[in-house]
Amino acid sequence: MLQVLTKLFPQLYKTRDQILDDARAQAQEITSRARKDAVVWREKEEERLASLTKQTLELEKKVMLEKDEHKEKERQIEEKKAQIAKLQEEILLEKTSIDKKRDELVVRFEKLTHMTADEARSTLLSFWEKKLQADISRRIREAEEQIQKESEEKAKEILVQAMRYGVTDYVSEYTLSTVLLPGDDYKGRIIGKEGRNIRSFELATGVEVDLDEDGVVKLSSFDSVKREVARVSLEKLIKDGRIQPSRIEEVVKKTQEEVDKLIYKAGEKLCQDLNVYNLPTEIIGLLGRYKYRFSFGQNMIQHTLEETQIGVALAHELKADVNIVRLACLLHDIGKVINDKEGSHIQLGVDLLKRYGFPEKIINAVASHHEDTEFDSVEAVIVYLADAISGGRPGARREDVTAYIQRMQAMEDMIKKQEGVRDVYVLQAGREVRVIVNPEKLTDDETVILNDKIRDELAKHFAMIPGQLKITAIREFRTVTKTRTT
Repeated sequence: MLQVLTKLFPQLYKTRDQILDDARAQAQEITSRARKDAVVWREKEEERLASLTKQTLELEKKVMLEKDEHKEKERQIEEKKAQIAKLQEEILLEKTSIDKKRDELVVRFEKLTHMTADEARSTLLSFWEKKLQADISRRIREAEEQIQKESEEKAKEILVQAMRYGVTDYVSEYTLSTVLLPGDDYKGRIIGKEGRNIRSFELATGVEVDLDEDGVVKLSSFDSVKREVARVSLEKLIKDGRIQPSRIEEVVKKTQEEVDKLIYKAGEKLCQDLNVYNLPTEIIGLLGRYKYRFSFGQNMIQHTLEETQIGVALAHELKADVNIVRLACLLHDIGKVINDKEGSHIQLGVDLLKRYGFPEKIINAVASHHEDTEFDSVEAVIVYLADAISGGRPGARREDVTAYIQRMQAMEDMIKKQEGVRDVYVLQAGREVRVIVNPEKLTDDETVILNDKIRDELAKHFAMIPGQLKITAIREFRTVTKTRTT
């Protein structure tokens, strides 16, 4: 029975020697496998160590190179310092030499002329003062003679034009707009806490706000477009009731867009009234600016309508090209409303028409309507005559108003040329100026220096303005963030 079981289940009836042999075999197998794993692990560690060693060597090499570069830069800096010190020493010696030579020349000059330096300076200034006085006096006399001669001819021209065109309607210019208040409590709301609302409004619109009169707000500015934007914006704010700095800026910006649309519609209407069509969009927009532009006190839309009607009538009488005259009369002053470029209005208008490829006759008529260039055609002469008739009649123009506007514009242009100035508003007939500074370009200290510089420039070039000039430089930094809508 035992023999049968041994044959059927030999693993259950192994002898002790067999079990030991199996254990030895398994032990040998485990040992062999462990040795192989150890060899593989050692090879991997050796590779990793070699890689780390290589990286360490490269890093050490890089550090050494950087040290060498640093030493080279230090050496170069020391050389520059030495060169600068040597140059300063040479400059000092040269200055000393020049001062010595100057003193020697002064002594020699005093010996030769038997006068001190102050006496020579006084003599020289006295000589030139007398010479310049004589020259100025001579020029004044010549100018008076020329004015007397031209005034007689101009008087005849004015009388002739008055007899023929004196009944033409005239639209005068204003520099003041008014807004009626629903109640006295609105004054306090417009001013705001510590005046922040009225300051924000004046800053956003560029106009001066006057609340001295009961029930009325006066808006003053030489720029008609700014004044119109301010008037419409203030009416909206009063109607809305929410008068605060952020709302003011929002309403002024939206009103500016609306006024731009009105300007374009005014340009379209002017073209339609004169039977001119298919002009480029930019030119129609520029013509719309005539609505808020005055030339010597004469509204440019009224002047253009009147001048074009006169020119067309003359063209019919003289059998000239009516279409050329009509278009040239419409566009002759378009350079006056180009504000983003420098130059005379004639040159700006000519450049614009050339860019859009207008006929040469029209370009010449625009270029010669003030006799700056020769007339190339009878149409150009007609445009010149029509412009002179419209602008030269009595009461049509007032030079003092235009001089006032030009002075305000000149003040803005001069200040805008300063580095770091973002915007400029001229108020109170030029006696108050507000300068908006770009906070990214100028610091607070630089803003103070800029304000002093602007004050000196204005005092030098605009001494004719009565009273004191007050210049306020505003440097304001804003940051705006918005939350996400859910």
